[in-house]
Order: sequence, then C-alpha cells, then structure tokens
Amino acid sequence: MAEITEPLLPAKEAPETSKPQEPALDFDPKTMRKTKPGVKRLILTVSVLFSFVLGVPFIYKSVEIYRAPLPFQEIESLSAQIDSKPFQFPCRLQAIFIGFDWKSSIDTLESSILRQMTKLTSQTPQCGTCSPNHTVSVVLNSNSHCLQSRTASCSPECGAIRSVELDGDDEAVDEALESVLGGCSNSGSGGEVYSVVVVKGGEEVRAVVGKYRHAWIVGRVSEAEAVSRAAEIFVKVFVNGGKEEGLIHGEFMPVGADGTVVLSFNLLNADPRDWVYDWDFQSVDETLLAPIIEAMKPVANISVESQVLYHMPKSSLSYWDDKWDSYIFSTKDLPFFVNSNEWHLDTSIAAGGRSKMLHFVIYIPSAKECPLLLQLPDGEISKTNSFISPMWGGVIVWNPQTCRKDSESKHPSRHTISHQDLQKVFEVFMGQFRQLFGFKSDNLYVGASGTSSLLASERGFTVWELDVLSRMHTCFNLHSCATTLGSLSRLVQSLPRMIIMDEIGKQVKYSLEAAKLAQTNASHGIYNASAVSSRQARSLAEDAFFHPSIMSVSYYSFEHCFAVYSPFFLPVSIHVLLAAVREWRRYKQENKKYLAWKTKVISS
Repeated sequence: MAEITEPLLPAKEAPETSKPQEPALDFDPKTMRKTKPGVKRLILTVSVLFSFVLGVPFIYKSVEIYRAPLPFQEIESLSAQIDSKPFQFPCRLQAIFIGFDWKSSIDTLESSILRQMTKLTSQTPQCGTCSPNHTVSVVLNSNSHCLQSRTASCSPECGAIRSVELDGDDEAVDEALESVLGGCSNSGSGGEVYSVVVVKGGEEVRAVVGKYRHAWIVGRVSEAEAVSRAAEIFVKVFVNGGKEEGLIHGEFMPVGADGTVVLSFNLLNADPRDWVYDWDFQSVDETLLAPIIEAMKPVANISVESQVLYHMPKSSLSYWDDKWDSYIFSTKDLPFFVNSNEWHLDTSIAAGGRSKMLHFVIYIPSAKECPLLLQLPDGEISKTNSFISPMWGGVIVWNPQTCRKDSESKHPSRHTISHQDLQKVFEVFMGQFRQLFGFKSDNLYVGASGTSSLLASERGFTVWELDVLSRMHTCFNLHSCATTLGSLSRLVQSLPRMIIMDEIGKQVKYSLEAAKLAQTNASHGIYNASAVSSRQARSLAEDAFFHPSIMSVSYYSFEHCFAVYSPFFLPVSIHVLLAAVREWRRYKQENKKYLAWKTKVISS
C-alpha cells in the first residue's frame, strides 16, 4: 500500500511568522530604560541599616545605669518646712500657790506669768525650745478656798499638796511631790506638765528643782516675786536646761551620726616600773553605768568598753611647787597633756565608723612626778584634779595615796583601785559626761531672781534634763536629716550616671517616714518618741548618703560613654548609612528613567 506523503518545502520557502513592528522611537539610554529597576539591592541595604538601628536600644540598655526613683519633692518639702521656722515643742506650766491671799483674779495671774515668761524668752525663736504659746494654768490653795484656772488639764487635790512637808529633806519632799503631781505629766497631749509649787511661809526663801518635773519655793515671798521666780524656773531651767545663754548647740552634742555613743574608759599607768594599778570595772559598769545607759536610750544607744594601758607618759611638763608640796601642771598645759602619739585609745572597732567615741581616762602618774595636781587660773588647786576636752572626753589625774612610799621600792608593786576610790572617780566622770552634753556639773542655778538648788539623779540626768536633751536632739536630728537628704537629692540630680540602688531608695523613704513621725510626736508633746524617730531618720539619711554603691567609679557622663563606644560603631554605622542613601538615590534615578520611557511609549 502506497503512503501518501507531501513534499518538504525548501527552507527559504518556509512560511515566516512576522514579528510586530516596533515604532521607531528616540531611545536615550542615559535618560531612559525599558525595564523596571529591581529592589533587591535596596532591600538588602535597608535591612543592614535597620539591623544597626535595632541594635541601638540594646547597646544603650547595656550601658544604662540603674537608678531607683527618689522622692525629690518630698525631700524639698521637708527641707523647706524645717528651714522656714524653728522647730518648737508644746509645753505646759502649772503654778501652784499655797498660802497667798491674791486680790487679783486667776486670769490676771496667768497673764502676769505669761508676760514674765515672754520677757525671759529669747526674741529669736530657738530650735528645740517650747513654743511661744505656752499653756499656763494656776492653782490657788489657801486656808479658805481652792481655785484653779479653766486651762488646767490636770490639778492635784486641794489638800494633797498641803499634806507635803516642804521644809523637810529635799529628797523626801521630791518623792512626795512626785506621788502627788506625777500623774499630770502623762495626762493627754500638749507636752509635759512642769509644776512649780510656791508656799508662803517662813523667813528664808529657798528654791529647789527636783529630779522630776517639778520645783518648789518656800519662804516669805511677795506676789510679784512669786510670779517672777516661777516664770524664771520654767523658762531658764525646765525649757533651757539651766544654761544662761540658752540651749546647747546640737552640732556639739557628742552623739554619732548613727545615733550611737561608745564610752571608752581607760586606766593609764604612766610608768609600770614604779607601780601597776588595775580596777574592777565590771562592778562599776553594772552599778553606776547601767542606769545612765538606760536613761539615755531615747537620745542615743550607748555602749561601754574598757582597757588598762601601760607606759603612757603625758606630753606636757610639770614642776615642783613647795607651797603645795606637789608637782603642778597648769591649765595652759592642758592642750598638750594628752599624748596622742603614745596613748593608743582608739582600739575599738567603732573608732573608724560613724559612731561617736568619748574617752574617759584615769591617768596614774609615775613616781618622778607624784603627786601631780592641776592648778586653776586663780592659783587654786582643782578639787577634782580633772579636765574635759569637748567632743573628745575627760581626764582624771589619780594620785595613789602611797606614791612616795612606792617610789622608794626597788620592784614595782601591783594594786587594785578600791571600790570607794573608783566610785569617787566615776562620780567625777559623770560630771564630765554631763558637761559634754552641755549641763552643769554643780547643783546650783543662779538666776536673776535668786539661786535654786538642783537635785541630782542617780541616773546622771534628771527627768526634766532628759526632756531638754530629747527636744534638742530631735531638733538637731531633723535638721541634719533634711540637710543630708537635700545634699543627696542635689547630688543625684547633678550626676545622671550615678548608680541609685533600691536599698538607697528604701532608706530615703524610711528616713522621710521617720522624720514625719518625729514631727507628729513632737507636735503632740511626746518627747522621747520624737527623739527616737528623729534619730532613726538621721541614721537612715546618713546610710543612704554614704551607701557603698554611691562611691562607684561609673559616674561618667553620656558624652564620655559616646566617646568610648563611637570608635567601635561610628565608622561602620556611617558607611552603612551612606550606602543606604546612595542605594536609595540610585533606585529613584533608575525608576525615573523607566517612568520616562513608559510615558514616551504611551504618548506615541
């Protein structure tokens, strides 16, 4: 079967598919392009730039300094409040007159006492004193009647005071008055009640200030004199602490910034080749020092330590005086008496901290200058043979009774200071301790209207003296707290790169809370509680200011940080940024060429 085939056409004769004919256009390759530009290069370049920008927050976070928030506004408010006006306390006076036949009314008598107190009060308000608007109440107790003012919040029964024998022993009278008037001190708020009992009778006028919060005046006194003496005892004694020039300056109080005081008692043997003395300090600590430490708790936390040292000569020289048959050193030699090069007294661990150390030294001279006596500027010999150094402590020169006999012996003898001698020495130490806190060591107050006897307390400080210390210490602590927190606030705001830990923020917060609590307690007349709170406020403020993290070396500025890291990141970052800019410009230029070509095609 034959196949039907078709002949193949020659190649030149094959049918050609004709392509569409493009119009003849003017194409300029410099200003036109026929294809759309790609975006891969642009996306890649922008991605690299975005990765650098995304890393900036991580770099900033890695060099960020942690700063806990601090209440700057509350700190400024506290400082402004304390600096605007002196911090004062409410106080109440109760004047009890017995045996007077007053012709004027009780209100007139109150006004007379207030006027007299205003004259005695300093015109410039002092921090830590009682507020000018004193609360004065008057009680008139005569044979026929018993009257009391309307402002009296607490007054004893009419016959209770009369039953007390005010002419008897002072200690017995003081305890009897405390049993009658003691309940008034804790009656309500508005400050402690200080009572002055004036009894008309007898010839000699005698004024006594007790260990508690009352005083009594007995004698033939006129009405004007009774008002004057009662006002003076209240203002000069109960308020100012018996100091004629006013309150003790708080910055000179021997209390550490952390509210602690270390009492360092030192027994110094100048030359142990002559004799060696020791002491039974534990018995003295338990019997004499423990009550003082307990009484001073609202003002300071007191700790006690002791030591016996040998080969401790003094720095000053002494000379023999035939008149006194002793070696003499004068008050001019006192600045050179303490031998700071050889007296190694600062052995406590608290010596390097913020606690305050008070040194009390018993110096036993050598046989070459025994006995050794202190001569006063008037030529007399000191009765206590001692002296104090403000903010440092006190020194007692104790001469052994057998010093001359022992000086003839070839071998040194060992002795122990008797309990009686040690008790006398510590009584002198107690007087020095009182002087360091600004009180008198004697028991007399000499005022403009007369002399008053001040009863001493076995605790070292009477109740009204502790009130003065509490008020004064509260005022100074609040001022110190506000100053420290203000300094911390300004320091933190001036150094943005300072590290502020959470612990510092908590300490500042608690310090402000304690300061506000101290102000509240003080406004209600709660002296002890306000002293404790103010001490905590100051201690916390000091802890925050001297926190170890604040002393870090990371206080560089942001400019310093930029200068350190810019050599590593700035060159690469600039090149990446310039590459992205160039790529963006190139893309815009190529896209413009494509749009120009497309426009020309459409228009043709």
